Amino acid sequence: MTSVKLEVQWSPIHPNKFITWGTEIYLYEIAQLKESVRPSCIKVSDETVAHLLASSTSYPYVKCIDIYPHPEPDILLAVGQANGKIALATFGPTIFDALGIAGKEFVPKHARQCNAVAWNPVDTNILVSGLDKYRTDQSLLLWDVSKSPLSTERAHHYNASQVEMPKPIAETGNSETIHSLSWFKNEPKCLVAGANNKQLKIVDFRDSVKVVNTTSTKAVFSLAVNPHNDHYLVSQVDNQIIIWDTRSFEKPLLTLLQQKPVTKVLWCPTRQSLLGSLQKDSGSLYLHDIQHYGTVREDAEPGALERTIAPSWANPTSFSWHPTHVNRFLGISQQGLTDYTVNERITLNWSARSHLVWNHSSKTFKYICSSDKIYKDLGDISILTKKRAMAGYGLLPELAQNGELAEDETLKNLWQWLYLSRSLVEDGTIATGVLKHPGIRTVLKLDGQTGGFVKSEIVHRPWADIGSNHTAKTYRSPDRDKALQLCGWRFEKDSNMPYNNLFIERLEREGTYSRASAISVFNLGLRQAIEILNRGASKMSLASNLHIVAMALSGFSEEKSSMWRELCLKSRAQLTDPYLRATFAFLTADSDSYENVLNESGVAVEDRVAFALMFLSDAKLCDYINKLTQSLLDEGYLAGFLLTGANSEGIRLLHRYLDITGDVQSCSLIAVRALEENLLKEPEVLLWIESYRNLLDSWKMWNQRAHFDIIRGTTKSEKPSHQMYISCHFCGKSISTFMQGFARVRNYGKQGSQVKSTCINCRKPLPRCAICLMHMGTITDLPSGNKNDDENKITEFSSWFTWCQTCRHGGHANHIIHWFQQHSECPVTSCTCRCFSLDASCKTGAV
Repeated sequence: MTSVKLEVQWSPIHPNKFITWGTEIYLYEIAQLKESVRPSCIKVSDETVAHLLASSTSYPYVKCIDIYPHPEPDILLAVGQANGKIALATFGPTIFDALGIAGKEFVPKHARQCNAVAWNPVDTNILVSGLDKYRTDQSLLLWDVSKSPLSTERAHHYNASQVEMPKPIAETGNSETIHSLSWFKNEPKCLVAGANNKQLKIVDFRDSVKVVNTTSTKAVFSLAVNPHNDHYLVSQVDNQIIIWDTRSFEKPLLTLLQQKPVTKVLWCPTRQSLLGSLQKDSGSLYLHDIQHYGTVREDAEPGALERTIAPSWANPTSFSWHPTHVNRFLGISQQGLTDYTVNERITLNWSARSHLVWNHSSKTFKYICSSDKIYKDLGDISILTKKRAMAGYGLLPELAQNGELAEDETLKNLWQWLYLSRSLVEDGTIATGVLKHPGIRTVLKLDGQTGGFVKSEIVHRPWADIGSNHTAKTYRSPDRDKALQLCGWRFEKDSNMPYNNLFIERLEREGTYSRASAISVFNLGLRQAIEILNRGASKMSLASNLHIVAMALSGFSEEKSSMWRELCLKSRAQLTDPYLRATFAFLTADSDSYENVLNESGVAVEDRVAFALMFLSDAKLCDYINKLTQSLLDEGYLAGFLLTGANSEGIRLLHRYLDITGDVQSCSLIAVRALEENLLKEPEVLLWIESYRNLLDSWKMWNQRAHFDIIRGTTKSEKPSHQMYISCHFCGKSISTFMQGFARVRNYGKQGSQVKSTCINCRKPLPRCAICLMHMGTITDLPSGNKNDDENKITEFSSWFTWCQTCRHGGHANHIIHWFQQHSECPVTSCTCRCFSLDASCKTGAV
């Protein structure tokens, strides 16, 4: 039983019925799983089951079957058998009994195997069969089931001599073997057949039977006509699938080589030019999407997009496409049936404005825009970039203000640090030459470019506010003091306390009581820290926790063997706030070992660095700064800018940040606002800037792009070169006085009239304004109370040259603007150009 090949076929007229056959023929009906109540059903997918409706054991030697294609409520089968007979079979009493069709048999003159049988898709009374070779007998027989006199069930009531056996109405293929055949849909009297293992024949039955075209090939199996285009055929042999074009039948249109021998190939009836195929001993279905190109040469082959799907079946023996459901098929194997729908490949288009469109089920398009909720869920950087650009992010004059628009805490802190570092450089606190934003490594001279590290002095500072003689060993140097200020921990001029009370007050206002408390403890202000926690406890919902921490701090003991220290060491890990953990790690540290403070990742980088500046020796400080810098560079964490500064290492940090986040906007703006001019010429920095400019252009954010270019231009020492000039119609030279040099500009503008209506080279008149009909001219000097101002002013916009890019007519800018406020056509009488409608600004409401 296991060696019998199982076949499956959907009914072409009953969307929920199909048959299977091997040694027996079964009729099934598909139903939804949730609607099924029959115990004999077979689950064929996660959503569908198959109910067995009927079976037949009357034809044990079935070789081929085709289902009657005319719309009828019952199923009629043409069953081709091993002895060459074709039987018309039904499952029980049907409408075909009354028509006298059910049970009829069509018998060739000589018994031989029937290899193919097919109903005519248009004239459904016509049936064709293809047989094995037999001497001089014909092998391609055409039958008319309506002309056969009696069915075999009724023939036994009559004398054998009275029964006239059915005869073919046409026949051909003398002494040939027919392996497969298929009807043409648009030429219902023509079919194509694979014969003799060596040729394909197109046969015309309209008048006399004749072969109208042939081609030599061994690919004579699984022959089928494309249901969407009669010109294309498919056949197969061994591991080749061959596509044919009947208009050029002498050679294959396309040959698809497969890894294993092909056992079956079928056109998909619901998709243009899609083939499905099975291979021997393979658990996959292979799809071949034939692509026809209209722009290639006539002798060029079409292409094929191939993909593989693997349904939950094992070694399938056959499959059948559903006649109407898109991409749905049934597969059969020795293990059972599988109902499967192939997921369509989608064509996706993503616009520069984050509008997304794709095809759905080959019938509709799905579309979402940038305001859709899914973009908020995804956190798409492009949406945030556009939102920031519209708000003027990075373009505000105060660096710290840009951080408020970033909607990101790390970026906010970076912009604030850039503001702090610039202010320290401008007021002379930190002197680093041309570098606008020095980092900790530069200030401490660890970058290898600013001399050597300055040795620090040891200072034993007491815990002054708790009345204790206990001291803590700290380190001081001018460079450390400057670095502390870069961290935001400023010295007060009248105190040795290395923090600013205003800084602590700001942290309290922001609600970061644990941070303010920790910084107070790091600066040996224990009482102040307890007071901060108590104030926070009275304002926060988790007041009891801060009260408990404050109580724990009040029991601080300097003794290394005290119970307080022992309990703090055991309980510190249970604290959820990193600053509170760092506080107790500092108070319980052994012999200047502060790893638990320095490695507390929840503590801000600037606070950890400031702590290291105060409590680490020179050697440990250098080692810690270098390791932390490398770690932050690898992570692309922008807080590392505090260490690197706006130098080549800072570019590395921005590059790594860009790789992780895709935020080319922040990288470009930080580069333009922070880097020196020579660093802005680095190839990767130029690439960021150009990418961001192109991004703004693609969004049509011209104003933002212009403001960005202005800020970028202010960082350059040289003036940008002119890129556009107005040339004289007569001599072809530029009429701009800028081309003659600035000295001549001033002199040229003071020779009498302020309006120059002639070319400065050939003295020919300039074109006339289409509105006022005066010659175009340029005002070089404007009246002003300040002589110096007069020399620096340029022409007012109202007198600028402006013209239509299509008809080339124009005039003074203010005249043209006034004209097009009331008209859309060109002001020149004989011109019919609708200049205003050609301008994109009219579509946005701008003039």
